[in-house]
Amino acid sequence: MSGETSAQEKNFRNGLIAALSNREQVPTLEDVEALAKQMAPFFNYAGDLQDVVNEALTSVVTKMSAGVSLVDPNTTHDDQWVRKREDIKWVHSNAYEGFLQQDGWADPMVQSLSDVTGKILALLQNPQEEGSWDRRGLVIGHVQSGKTANYTGLIAKAADAGYKFIIVIAGIHNNLRKQTQERIDEAFIGRSSDPADRKNIGVGLNPGYPHPATLTTVDGDFNKNTAEKSGWKINDFSKPIILIIKKNVTTLTALYKWLRELNATGDGLISDVPMLMIDDEADNASVNTNKEDVNPTRTNAEIRNILNLFAKSCYVGYTATPFANIFIDPDAYDEKVREELFPRDFIYCLDAPNTYFGAEKVFLNDATSDTIVETITDCEDLLPFSHRREDSVSDLPPSLYRALNQFLIARAIRNLRGQRKKHCSMMVNVSRFVPIQKAVRDLISLRERKIREAVKANYMMPETTSSSNVYMQQLKAAYDEEFFSVGCSWEQVKAELNGVFENLHLYVINSKSEDDLNFGKYEKEGVGLTAIAIGGLSLSRGLTIEGLTISYMYRNTKMYDTLMQMGRWFGYRPNFEDLCRVYLSQDSINWYAHIARSSGELMEQIYRMRQLKKSPKDFGLYVMKHPDSLLITARNKMRSGTEVTFEQSLAGCLREAYTVSIDDTVNKKNFALIEEFWKRGFDGTLENTRKGLIARDVPVKALEDFLLHFETHDQWQQEKEIAIEYLHAISRQYPHGDVLLISPTGGEGGDQPYRLKHQLRKVGNGQPKDRGWHLNKDRVASRGDESLGLTEGQVENARAAAADQAARAGGSGEPSDAHFRAERNKPLLMVHSLKARDRQEISDPVATFGISFPYGGDGTTITVVANKVWITQNTGSPEEEGGEGDEWDD
Repeated sequence: MSGETSAQEKNFRNGLIAALSNREQVPTLEDVEALAKQMAPFFNYAGDLQDVVNEALTSVVTKMSAGVSLVDPNTTHDDQWVRKREDIKWVHSNAYEGFLQQDGWADPMVQSLSDVTGKILALLQNPQEEGSWDRRGLVIGHVQSGKTANYTGLIAKAADAGYKFIIVIAGIHNNLRKQTQERIDEAFIGRSSDPADRKNIGVGLNPGYPHPATLTTVDGDFNKNTAEKSGWKINDFSKPIILIIKKNVTTLTALYKWLRELNATGDGLISDVPMLMIDDEADNASVNTNKEDVNPTRTNAEIRNILNLFAKSCYVGYTATPFANIFIDPDAYDEKVREELFPRDFIYCLDAPNTYFGAEKVFLNDATSDTIVETITDCEDLLPFSHRREDSVSDLPPSLYRALNQFLIARAIRNLRGQRKKHCSMMVNVSRFVPIQKAVRDLISLRERKIREAVKANYMMPETTSSSNVYMQQLKAAYDEEFFSVGCSWEQVKAELNGVFENLHLYVINSKSEDDLNFGKYEKEGVGLTAIAIGGLSLSRGLTIEGLTISYMYRNTKMYDTLMQMGRWFGYRPNFEDLCRVYLSQDSINWYAHIARSSGELMEQIYRMRQLKKSPKDFGLYVMKHPDSLLITARNKMRSGTEVTFEQSLAGCLREAYTVSIDDTVNKKNFALIEEFWKRGFDGTLENTRKGLIARDVPVKALEDFLLHFETHDQWQQEKEIAIEYLHAISRQYPHGDVLLISPTGGEGGDQPYRLKHQLRKVGNGQPKDRGWHLNKDRVASRGDESLGLTEGQVENARAAAADQAARAGGSGEPSDAHFRAERNKPLLMVHSLKARDRQEISDPVATFGISFPYGGDGTTITVVANKVWITQNTGSPEEEGGEGDEWDD
């Protein structure tokens, strides 16, 4: 399709969105279809209406709440300065918002973004403020949810308000820096920074647009030569200046030298230039490698040096990982670094729009996750977690070939839905080593060629003929197993398959690759690229893979930040969300679910701290002492010493024994222990709930005795000891707790006195070999169990808190267990009897428990000593972090 036809479709779509945005009520699909038929002749549009209609409907139903901020309550900062300044002309900001509308954003979403970026701007300093000042803040978003759109909006507003020098630090990889430069070129600079094609683009197409200056290009980072050749000073420009650079020691050093030598005055300061620094992927400042150019201490020293050159500076970090190392990695920074980069002035949590395809939908919502997530069980013999760069790859696991078949079918279905001009991608992330990535590419390429030949020979043939071909059989199996209910028949899909290969290309994405995954090039030609991207670290952080539909990742890490950033599949999937599949190991599935729950609880904690008028420093201390912070901090200590000591708090946490023993002797003892305590009512008062009994006001001593005698699986033994110690530590403040004996109506068993009814649970793949059962998604209790035994008033309070939080910061509005936990305000022990569904090797019931700790605890912490065995077990293999002599793909 020509670029002219593509522009015609874009104009029609934007006109349709504009017309729909003015309606008071949310339109139905039928409303949009009817309006599209009426409007198409006025735009001379004769193409396929289906995808235009779906895009327009998605755009107008997308909503985003304002988010929530945590601001130092003792500050003297005037957050009304933007409103008070009547001199601001929003030239760059208005142009950016118009650009978003041209790109298909509905008016309400553009306004929401403008409101949020306006709130963040107000948290910065007024650039007209006299004297010296600095502000430090952090914006927490979601992976692939639009952080770039947010900070671009902030940059545009800051430039209009008078920030004259703007630095965007765009991660540590070249491809991410280039991607960010291209976006800023289009949305803020308004001119391509490609030296071979300096034409006006994006916002620059507006007549009279005042193009900001830049010293970086799509191909060139800021470097010593750039600085020496320019000879420019910041004040040589009347316009704002923006640089998009890597988080790289050499780059930062060159920039610092240029700023100091050509711009600083006699006192060593740049006193008359308000500066804004945006640190994208802020948590990646402390990635622990032995590559000199990404040394965390030196990198952050250079960032601090640049900030300290300016008498007027603002630093705003952007991250999608709430457990970012900026809070909790004591080895990566000295105290001065922590003080200067810590977001002491504000933290702003962005809300994810309602159409965001995020962790909740992929991992926590059983109705959707069971369809989206596929478990990899066949990789170890061919592409094991632990491998070396010189290992040979003889073949690929069947699950990867199955994922490839699903990708081809999904592309065909998307074409049938009118998405031929939309990009459609598959991601394969199985190794950090370049030679292994190339070997995987070669094997996928070989299989893709065989499938292509089979399709070409058979797609027009009757089914009796085509079904005799083994590759056509596999494609039909992929359709029958995954996509039979998506609205397209096999006959339609088969007829469409040949067109799938027209623009299909394979890419190896790493720092040494010459492959250029350039979606923009195809967009200019009005072509939808079908891309299979094979890589490692370059695919794991920041890089946007357009139209990502099938993801296959087999990597061995349990690090929060590493895992979340590997989640390229999060984002927006308009009209193809039902086709998306994510292939992961069972360990990764469990840990993603765990991270999603923990991250959600951290967001709730920020909301709660705002209500209590706490500061960002309070939140930083909370995160530093959170038990899950150990999983980040410990990785830097794995190669030195055998024991690590941490101060830890379990305030507001739920800790569950999700790895359970299936040893019959162990479980008989545990059920006997439950019976013993049950007979005496756990030394409390027994009452009924809708799902079993609750023992109220149980002395903490009884809880401790029960836990001490309860035998857990070896993998959970230290966790149990930590829980008991913390329970004891808070016993003065919380001398009593509750015990839930969860026994659901209709459950199996429970016929004998003092016996719980069993909860049936699925047994996932990749189970421990040492007489254990690792529960799916690291979860024992069902959602809402913590509401059992609460009064109607407490439940209503939890619902009201959840609704209030949703109104301010987004979310479903349904109370989570954390909301119920806040209402109980005492320790809660939950006791379970579980039975495996359809697994003969786990035939007998299994006893386990979880313990929920109240918020508060008067800041109580306990000292935890973790040995190297425990650290390795709980953080995964150290291979993800690299060691001496490792060769990384980036």
